[in-house]
Formats: sequence, structure tokens, C-alpha cells
Amino acid sequence: MNEPDLNLLIALDALLAEGSVAGAARRLGLSASAMSRTLSRLRAVTGDPLLVRAGRNMVLTPFADSVRERSQQTLADALAVLRPATTDIDLSTLNRTFVLRANDGFVEAFGPTLIVSAAKRAPNVRLRFAPKHEKSAKPLREGLVDLEIGVPGEMGPEIRLQTLFRDRFVGVVRNDHPLAATPTVTIEEYIAQAHVVASRRGRQTGPVDDALAALGLERHIAAIVPGFPAALAVAQASDLVALVPASFLLAASGRALHVFELPLTLPGITVAQMWHPRSQVDPAHRWLREFVLETCRNNWPEPRVSL
Repeated sequence: MNEPDLNLLIALDALLAEGSVAGAARRLGLSASAMSRTLSRLRAVTGDPLLVRAGRNMVLTPFADSVRERSQQTLADALAVLRPATTDIDLSTLNRTFVLRANDGFVEAFGPTLIVSAAKRAPNVRLRFAPKHEKSAKPLREGLVDLEIGVPGEMGPEIRLQTLFRDRFVGVVRNDHPLAATPTVTIEEYIAQAHVVASRRGRQTGPVDDALAALGLERHIAAIVPGFPAALAVAQASDLVALVPASFLLAASGRALHVFELPLTLPGITVAQMWHPRSQVDPAHRWLREFVLETCRNNWPEPRVSL
């Protein structure tokens, strides 16, 4: 049989995903020289350079870029064929690392419970939380992440998702702030204060500002920070008012913070877990999804009082 070595498909997938020989070598546990030899074989089989030098970096050729998603899906389909057809899973012997991509607030709020509960149910399972610098389906498509957790967006039609819980925005100030003594904060009292805004992209306005603008009002933004945990820290140490999802307060117990209902009606926040179809029927991955869903829904008491 004069057929290509199908093991090359695994190497091709790693090279196209990493975009470098060194990265693909690390992913597959090979030496750089062994990966270079494999790239030479792939070039001979495909008749294309696949990776070419661009300054100090390597970039994909047009052909390599055009087959990247097809190679990922082909490899996933091949592995699914070879995977034992079983729905049973023994958690006591399951030895696997699951990668969950989530923002800092989710990790702080639910990470400790997820880690402790997973250790009790499946002692050889490891949870690795990856940072979420931007919203993208790329890590899921490339198999670098098992679950993406956050607000659903333009992730692509093939990405599966399941709602974990419904969140909402609340206002937060330090315990001895003037608003903390107000039973019901009015919109006039709210906009009379200076505010700290959390934005990963440095944006100054958000849903509160849109709602205020519709009423012909605006608030004074005194500071912009990259995330909600930082906004909470600023609110605790200053007179500024923070706006955060209520779930971010699960990890704030014991901090001198007061939570109040906003004097505006804002859209709710849907927090979901998302995964690639290649993992849909994997028994271990199905257990992970059910475990995350159960843990989130059982540990989501909305904070309504001072912390």
C-alpha cells in the first residue's frame, strides 16, 4: 500500500494550530529536530511549503491556511471513530486534564468549589483555568480548550452552548459610602457620584450609559480599569461607585462592600459554557459539562446585602 502515513495528520494539525515548529513540537512532546523532519515529510506529501519564514517568525502559506479547519475536523472525526463506543465512565480512574477558559471573576467565584468538588468525585482529574483575553472560538476549534465559559457571542454556528446561570449588574460601594445608608438609590443619587468602569478594551461607556443616555442623563466616569475584580478593589478603597455582575461578588465575602440595586433597568446577562462538536459524545467531556452546570447552579445565591 502506497498511502500517506496518517500519523502525519496529527502533526499537520499541530503545525497549523501553532504556526511554528517549536510550538508543534511542544504540543506533541517531540524534539524540535524531529518536528522539523516531520514538516519536511508533510511538505513532500502535500507539495506545499506549509510554513514559510516571515522575518523572525513563520507564517502559514495560503494552502495551509485554507486546509486548517478541514484538517482539525478530519482529525477529530478520525479520533472519534477509534474511540471506544461507550457511555460509561469510571470517575475513580479517570486521569485527564480539562482546560476551562474563563475570566477572572468566574474563576474567583466558582473556581475553588469546582476544584474541591472535582477532587472528591474524580481524584485524578485536573482543572486548568486558562486566561480569557478576548472572546474567540479559536481555542475551542483548535482543541486547546475543553470549555469556554462566558457571555455567548459570535462564536460560530458549530459551537455548542448551554446556559449555566442568569446574571445581572449591581452597584457596589464601600460600606461607609453615603449610598450605603440609602435604602433605595435613586437615579439622581446614582449619577451624582463618580464611577469606576471595568472594560477589558478600555471603553468608557457601557449598558448603564446607554440607558442613561435614553433618559437624557449621563454619569461621571473617574476611572477605567481592565476588569471587574479591579473595579471592586477601587470601590472598596475610594468613594467611586462600581458596576459589576452579581456573580463576581461570590468571591468578595468578608470585604467591606455594600451592594445595591441599580435605579435603571438593564438587560440580563446570560453566562454559558461552550464547546466544540468534537467533544459532544465524549463521556468524560459530557461529565465535565454536567459537573460544571450542577456546580454553578448550586452555588449561585445572588448577593443582595453588604458583604
